[in-house]
Amino acid sequence: MKLDRYDLAILRILSQDGRMTKSHLAEEINLSVSPAWERVRRLEESGIIRGYRADVDWLRAFEGSRVIVEVTLARHTAPDMRRFEERIAGASEVLQCHATGGGVDYVMHVMSRNIDHYQRFIDALLTEELGIEKYFTYIVTKEVKSMVEGVPAWAGDEVAGET
Repeated sequence: MKLDRYDLAILRILSQDGRMTKSHLAEEINLSVSPAWERVRRLEESGIIRGYRADVDWLRAFEGSRVIVEVTLARHTAPDMRRFEERIAGASEVLQCHATGGGVDYVMHVMSRNIDHYQRFIDALLTEELGIEKYFTYIVTKEVKSMVEGVPAWAGDEVAGET
């Protein structure tokens, strides 16, 4: 789907305030309500807008530990990867999991009560025969940046005719 400046404005605005009214959004992007909301619907149907949620700071809500885990599988077969991904998709401790190319197969962001809870989670994964060859654990000491709102600066380049 090709985005124009109105679409980018909608994405920027809704990523900052997903509860904005139709009329306020239309006013912000200088369109009438119907065309503005039709654009939102199109962005939703295309999967670009995946949903509307609260941005929760879990570490502020609960004392806990945030851990980044790099996982390498022993074999790279489709069944092994599928088995690992299905297990991780159902793990409430895992906030994010990304399949990666390069030195490791997956990078996970894990939230646990404490380091002991995290280690029990990892031990359980290892005993489930998910094909994990090795994993590396990195304790998050400080969040420097978490982009949950806004549009990356380069996103408007195509609209402006740049590449």
